[in-house]
Amino acid sequence: MITGDVWTGPEGYDVVCLRRWEGTWAADDPHANFKSDVVGYGLLDPLETLRGMSRNLDIPIGAIARYVLARWATGGSGGLLEIGPVMVHRLWAPVEEAERDGSDEQRLRAYDQLRQMLSWLKLPLDDPTVYPPQAEDEAPGRD
Repeated sequence: MITGDVWTGPEGYDVVCLRRWEGTWAADDPHANFKSDVVGYGLLDPLETLRGMSRNLDIPIGAIARYVLARWATGGSGGLLEIGPVMVHRLWAPVEEAERDGSDEQRLRAYDQLRQMLSWLKLPLDDPTVYPPQAEDEAPGRD
């Protein structure tokens, strides 16, 4: 008899039960949004998409499911690698200061500061011509 949501199959691989959850939580639960998402997305059948991908890409469903789970589960650390720890601290500083102050006025200032910082980071994505081409980009034989 199998108990729990994860067990080891006969080939030595982990097997996971894709279970729907209809839990309840307190109104002040700091994870209420995530729990609500778990309930909402639990109404969908992810295997519909995975079966189609498996058929079209000729990749086993289990391999795709493992990829999707690993990619989602490491998204936070991947985001940290992309933006870098220094920038995370810079972006967090106005929030921390506003929360320490606790006033709506300071929170609005923090929002404005974050908006400006993010618009600066986003500028080359919106307008790639903002920075001149680098010498490496102009090297002969590059497409």
